Amino acid sequence: MIDAIEPADKTVIYYDSELTGFCLKILPTGGKRWCVEYRSGAGGRSVGKTRMVLGSTSSMTPDQARQSARTILGAVALGQDPAGKRSRERAMPTFAEFAERYLTEEAETKLKPGTVVNYRIYLRKHASPVIGTRKLDSLETADIAQMHRKIGKTTPMTANRVVEFVGSVFRYAAVCSLIPRGHNPAAHVQGFREQRRERFLSSAELGRLGDAIREAETTGIPWNVDKEQPNAKHIPKNGRTKIGPHVAAALRLLILTGARLREVLGLKWEYVDLERGLLLLPDSKTGRKAIILNAPALAILRDLPRVDVYVIASEIENQPRHDLNKPWKLVSTRADLTGVRIHDLRHTHASYGAGAGFGLPIIGKLLGHSQPATTARYAHLDNDPLRRASNHIGAQLAQAMGDSQ
Repeated sequence: MIDAIEPADKTVIYYDSELTGFCLKILPTGGKRWCVEYRSGAGGRSVGKTRMVLGSTSSMTPDQARQSARTILGAVALGQDPAGKRSRERAMPTFAEFAERYLTEEAETKLKPGTVVNYRIYLRKHASPVIGTRKLDSLETADIAQMHRKIGKTTPMTANRVVEFVGSVFRYAAVCSLIPRGHNPAAHVQGFREQRRERFLSSAELGRLGDAIREAETTGIPWNVDKEQPNAKHIPKNGRTKIGPHVAAALRLLILTGARLREVLGLKWEYVDLERGLLLLPDSKTGRKAIILNAPALAILRDLPRVDVYVIASEIENQPRHDLNKPWKLVSTRADLTGVRIHDLRHTHASYGAGAGFGLPIIGKLLGHSQPATTARYAHLDNDPLRRASNHIGAQLAQAMGDSQ
C-alpha cells in the first residue's frame, strides 16, 4: 500500500489508525518519511505540534517505525521534548570547534599573548587528536583522565598544562550555557607530581655555547649527516647552517639579561632606552617591567641593525618570531649541552648573581619576580655568607680537636 502511494503537488500526511501521532509524510519529490507528532510540555490545544522525522520507509519497516514512535511518545508523556533534544545535540559543537571559539572570544581578550600561544599548541598537538571530534557535552572525566595519562607518558608537566587548558574551555562553555554550570570533566583529574628543574650552565658550558653562537653566525655549523640514510650521498658534504645577527643577538640577550623568551622575542625598539640602559616592557608575565641592561647587552643592542619594529626581526615584517627552537637546537647540540632548555639561560643568569653573593632580593628584582618564593629556588646558590659561616665553624671545631687544618 505504501509503495503504491503516488506523490502530490504538495506534502501529504497519512495518519496511523492504531497509534495516535504516528504518521507517514509523502514529499512532492516522492520521498516517504515516517514521522511522529506530539505536543510538548503540558500539551493541550494551545501548544503547537512538533513533527519529528523517524526515518525513511526504505530504512525502517512500519513495525519498526511504530515502535520508535511509541518510545518517543512515552518520553513526551514524562515531560521530555525528544525533537528539541535532538536539535540541541546536533547543534552542540565538538571540543575542537568550541576550543577555537574560547581562544578567540575569551583567551585572546583576557590572557597574555604567550599564554594564548601555548594554549593553541596544547589544542593542536595534544587535545584535538584525542578528544577534538567529540561533542562537548559527551566528554566525561574518564576521557580527560585517559588523555592526561597518554600525554604524561612522555611529558608529565605538559599533560598537566593541557588539562588546565581543557578546564578553561569547559568553564567558558558553562558561561555560554552550552553545558550545566559545575560540569567540568577536567576538574577532578589529578595532575602528575612536578619536580621543578634547575639546570645552570657552568663556565665551561658557557664557553662552549659562546663558541657555538660565534661559529653559527660567521662560518656556520657543519651539517651532521647520517650516512645510513638512503639519500645521504646526495647531501653536500661541506654543508653548513648559519644564523642571522638577530637570532644570535636574541640568544645572547637571554643569557645577559635573564629575560624570558617572550620578553625578548616580543621586544620592540620603542621599549629600548639606550640612554638610561633600560628595557621598559609595558606588559610581561608579571605586568609592567623594567629590565636593566648591562654593558654587554647595551653593546649588542647598539650594534644590531634596526630593520623592523621588533628588535629580533622575523621573516614576516612587523611580526615577532614565534620561537628559537631550531637555532637553539643547532647551537646547543654543537656546544654539547645535553638536556639544556632555553629557559635554563634565565636560571644561569640568576645563578651567577646568587653565587656572587648579591642576595635573593636583588636577584628577584633583576628577574622581575613578583613573589619572593619564586626567587627562593636560588637560595642554595647564595653561598657567600653560608661559606664564610661554614669556614668559621669548621676552623673552631678543628682547633678544638687539635687539628691544624
